[in-house]
Amino acid sequence: MVDAREYHEETSYSPERLREMDFELDESNRPRPSKTYEDLSRFSPDGEPNQPETPALAAVATDDAAPPPVAPTPDGDPDIGTLCHYAAGVTKELEIRGERHRFRAAACTGKLYHVDLYAVTGDCGDFSPGVYHFDPDSGEFDVLREGDYRGVLAAASGDRPGVADAPVTFVATSEWWRNAWKYRDRTYRHAFWDSGTLLANLLAVAHGGGHRAAVVAGFADDPVVELLGLDPDEEAPLELVPVGSGSPVPDAAETPDVDPIDPDERPLSENPVDYPLIADAWRQSRLESGDAAESWRANFAVEAADASLGERADDAERTDLDPVDADTASARPVGATIERRGSCREYSHEPISARKFATVMDRATRGVPADAFAGDLRGLVDCYCLVHAVSGIEPGVYEYHPGTDELERVRDTDRETAGHLALGQDVVGDAAVNVYLVADVDAVVSEFGNRGYRLAQLEAGIVLGRLYLATYAHRSLGGRGFTFFDTEVAEYLAPHADGQTPMTLFAFGKPAE
Repeated sequence: MVDAREYHEETSYSPERLREMDFELDESNRPRPSKTYEDLSRFSPDGEPNQPETPALAAVATDDAAPPPVAPTPDGDPDIGTLCHYAAGVTKELEIRGERHRFRAAACTGKLYHVDLYAVTGDCGDFSPGVYHFDPDSGEFDVLREGDYRGVLAAASGDRPGVADAPVTFVATSEWWRNAWKYRDRTYRHAFWDSGTLLANLLAVAHGGGHRAAVVAGFADDPVVELLGLDPDEEAPLELVPVGSGSPVPDAAETPDVDPIDPDERPLSENPVDYPLIADAWRQSRLESGDAAESWRANFAVEAADASLGERADDAERTDLDPVDADTASARPVGATIERRGSCREYSHEPISARKFATVMDRATRGVPADAFAGDLRGLVDCYCLVHAVSGIEPGVYEYHPGTDELERVRDTDRETAGHLALGQDVVGDAAVNVYLVADVDAVVSEFGNRGYRLAQLEAGIVLGRLYLATYAHRSLGGRGFTFFDTEVAEYLAPHADGQTPMTLFAFGKPAE
């Protein structure tokens, strides 16, 4: 049984460790990027997804469950089909070297798409009460259960008010093998990176539609496993996201019994390989009950002062940034931004404007609407920027301070070093800015347990997703997430970020023509 600190150490990359790895991808055993049930009935919502028109830069800048002021007043229940489409659906098809490729709404490591969405609903728009699985390829929903099971999730969350009042709560899961085929034991990290980018979209579309929405990381895992009919050795729940309000869940006496289900699924590939460390790490972070979930959340309020990371030195060299205000910011709608989002493969060395840089950083890092974060506790991650080409800002490594929109200079940097830190990928050094989200894993796990590690990775994943959206809201910018040498990045940012290690990396700038 491994704790999160041991897991993190065992899956950290260094040049030496990568050289010692003896591993080749078996393309003949590549898993399909989606889950297919053999015999379940399906439900197809009426009409096409309704593209949200709220500006992306407003939709991603929320730090609590409430929608932004510019969002419309909703005229009904959340549109489950639209929410799932813009979070996890297929949004574009491209022909690359003579082959058709389908791309989904949110970025995913290796384009392996191992995160699935389930909807647990009452009466909600076209949907009758039930438990549904979203099929991204068709836009249809597999019907796992009929009846109103929202009370199961409310109880699992410790009767969290948002869950107990929402007409629909989404459950994000990871089917491990779909990512482990390439990334092996590191998949547990990727589960939260990739569910984070997906939930960044889900939150943005929900908030852009005027609905309340927030991430619930604290919940009893086993009741959710049973409700969805999962085997945690293969697939496990990661987060809950209640959307909407004003629809109280039924009393416990009115909630149907959760009888065991085990629907047949089409095999993902011929010979799936088991990586026990992944499921083991997940099991060590489980919460046993709704009361345990509430106690875990309460610990954040007690430890908030101690958990604030990366305090600014009084004598630090600081640069004030000037993000554009809401009136002059890009008005590109969140739906169009999600459809435009790509993964930039080549960058121009041409500088980006300081205001665009400031605006992307300001909107993406205002705080994640999650159950554990409240009051003085903004989150568990800090933000460092390797600036290579921003007009008016000297190249260098900076800590970015959300809220005050300040850069605190740490050291010099160069493009060659930036590429080396990112597994030797020169394209990262070509970008105008590299954004590292970092956390003190030892401190997080000591204070908040193995579940705290989940949350740190998830927070970094959601900010990563918001960086994508804030970047692609600007016509002239492009970006992409990358992986990195954990140990070398940590050493490079020390002693300023002493004890902190990278969670995610995003590079953005002007795409090469």
